[in-house]
Amino acid sequence: MDDAAVRDLLEHHGAADLITATSAGLVATTLPFVYAPAAGERGALLGHVARTNDQWRADLVGEALVIVRGPDAYVSPSWYASKLEHGRVVPTWNYLTAHVYGRLVVHDDPSWVDGLVRRLTAKHEAGTARPWAVDDAPAAFVTGQLRAIVGVEVRITRIEAKAKMSQNRPETDVDGVIAGLEARGLQAAADAVRDARAARAARAQPGR
Repeated sequence: MDDAAVRDLLEHHGAADLITATSAGLVATTLPFVYAPAAGERGALLGHVARTNDQWRADLVGEALVIVRGPDAYVSPSWYASKLEHGRVVPTWNYLTAHVYGRLVVHDDPSWVDGLVRRLTAKHEAGTARPWAVDDAPAAFVTGQLRAIVGVEVRITRIEAKAKMSQNRPETDVDGVIAGLEARGLQAAADAVRDARAARAARAQPGR
């Protein structure tokens, strides 16, 4: 994946898996993140966990890992035009993913967590007809909720990202994959294949 595609995935993913190695073994939590590209040298992922979740207070060993996923889907070989030509086709799986490594920083600070919650809310309420805002809830209630969570920040040190979107198939096969995914109602996965093909075509243009 090129830098633009990675940034788009980090900015628009849903929930991701935070994985840390601790003195007691591996620990994982699924949670939404906000991508902060200007934080530190390589950006950061910002989120929060429940105060009762021991992951934030565990003794860490090495880097943290966040697994961020985009659309993924099973690809049937029956969708390939080449199946009719030679039959040498097999099932596969299309996916977008980024493995984000970094240093985990804990923010047990109500003001930091309040700001993070507002950013997460704005991100996921965007496009809603009547978006909910933190201030819609009673202030005392919000204060109590904020005490129940702890902020986490993964300061990015490196990213390993991969897009497997039928880019190894002939154009007629890609057409079949898009049509097959759309027939199953997997529009996001179909759009990802279409976007990957457009990006590949753009890179192939002279001067790119």
